[in-house]
Amino acid sequence: MILITGAAGNLGSAIINSLLKKVPANQLAAFVRSEQKADQLKKLGLNIRIGDYNDIASLDNAMKGIEKVILISGMSMERLKEHANVVDAAKRAGVKQIAYTGVTMKDAAVSPLKALMESHFQTEDYIKASGIPYTFLRNTLYAEVIPFYIGDQALNTGIHYPAGAGKVPYVYRPDLADAAAVVMTNKGHENKTYQLTGDQLYSFADVAGLLSEVSGKHIAYTDADPVAFEKHMKEIGVPEIGIMISTGFAAAIKQGDFEVVTTDLERILGRKPTPIKQYLKAHYVG
Repeated sequence: MILITGAAGNLGSAIINSLLKKVPANQLAAFVRSEQKADQLKKLGLNIRIGDYNDIASLDNAMKGIEKVILISGMSMERLKEHANVVDAAKRAGVKQIAYTGVTMKDAAVSPLKALMESHFQTEDYIKASGIPYTFLRNTLYAEVIPFYIGDQALNTGIHYPAGAGKVPYVYRPDLADAAAVVMTNKGHENKTYQLTGDQLYSFADVAGLLSEVSGKHIAYTDADPVAFEKHMKEIGVPEIGIMISTGFAAAIKQGDFEVVTTDLERILGRKPTPIKQYLKAHYVG
């Protein structure tokens, strides 16, 4: 049986959808924080395990009968401690493989996002030290995060974001989910690290160009002043955590932290990744 943590989240839900194309629902277990979050998953016929990363007893209960675990990274600043709890529970239960969804980037230790990203790589080290066979799925930034950076009104306002000419090989979340499903249902992926990226780098000027193509309007990109950008976000009521994340990613993208392109995703999927133009058209034009 395969346990998916964070099963009610966007990536967890997508991975479950992909796995259901390959294995029966009764071979999947979903780890969620509450009965309410479990409702939809129950309808799909999955086994439900309730708990959270800080509840050791719930983790031990969740691991009963589990052969493989997909550890979807949490968002907490205590992420390493929480992930270690999951790994420890998996080891106690004799789990035979852990897949961890980390991040593809150049060097988290010197990134403006160090506080947020370094724990991904520390989690990988902890998993390796546990002795459990692992698969590290280092995901690049989702295409689905682009609207968070540029807003849903970009076709009317243009793009104003302080990321300079930095580029990202964005990838469509369902492609990452399909890759996770392949890895967990086939042999030969144990003790491997995959950097899962799109096949092309895009700056925000490039994103503006794609939006221009799909909308038939000229969409401009302005490399916003970071101080003015942060001030504007405060003025429109963006929460502090949202400002920190948005400005942090802008600085990291500008620095080139995500400018890593590999063919790992294409090789696992056996096809080209979904073009981000397709996602942008669906989101902004319909």
